[in-house]
Amino acid sequence: MKFENLDARMRVYETAHDHCVLPGLHIVVRLDGKNFTRLTKETWPFEAPFDPCFRDLMLDTVTHLMECGVSAVYGYTQSDEISLLLRQDDNSFGRKTRKLISVLAGEASAKFSLGLGGVGVFDARVSQLPSTASVIEYFRWRHEDAHRNALSAHCYWLLRKRGDSAQAANQALLGLSTAGKNELLFQHGIQFNDLPAWQKRGTAIHWEDYQKPALDPKTGEAITAQRRRLSRNLELPLGEAYAEYVRGFVI
Repeated sequence: MKFENLDARMRVYETAHDHCVLPGLHIVVRLDGKNFTRLTKETWPFEAPFDPCFRDLMLDTVTHLMECGVSAVYGYTQSDEISLLLRQDDNSFGRKTRKLISVLAGEASAKFSLGLGGVGVFDARVSQLPSTASVIEYFRWRHEDAHRNALSAHCYWLLRKRGDSAQAANQALLGLSTAGKNELLFQHGIQFNDLPAWQKRGTAIHWEDYQKPALDPKTGEAITAQRRRLSRNLELPLGEAYAEYVRGFVI
């Protein structure tokens, strides 16, 4: 049998279930750390509930993903998850979901592991969003999830550091309202609203243009050149202001 015939016969088993994101749809890839609770609390004892070193590892990973070949325009991270918005016309890997998932999960896992000095693994999934409004809703969803998680995490670790077992801390927080959690922290001298914004809202990375001094290669004259770089934002706005912030990156 000729190789070309064998290749065609066998290739179909790899591609029969390929799914491609339709043109015109927005692509957001969300990556989540696998077993990161154990990784961050047992294997690598980061400070609880939030550790700047872990935050920076996640930001470094987002930076790498935005520079690894896909047309990523906005990256958002909170806790152990990353959401990556691609250009609407991005055609990386023919918009095949299996390729986007496998490549980006692999890139994230490799970059994070190198920074950590140990193994950290991410999985990934693709959201196919039909409009600018749905993209904004997606990121507001993750933004609000960050706020809820931060409040719960601060309460949980307050109780743990006070001496409660994991089970007792979880039981104490079961059914406790947002107001009740804020009151719990306040009673122990913690004003949740005064905590660093990156803990409550997550962090973001986006491209920005900047001016750089340069020399004209023909005349040697001093000029100003426009360049692009990635910028980190640890002070994300809230509510409608965040919606407008995200809107500026939907292209």
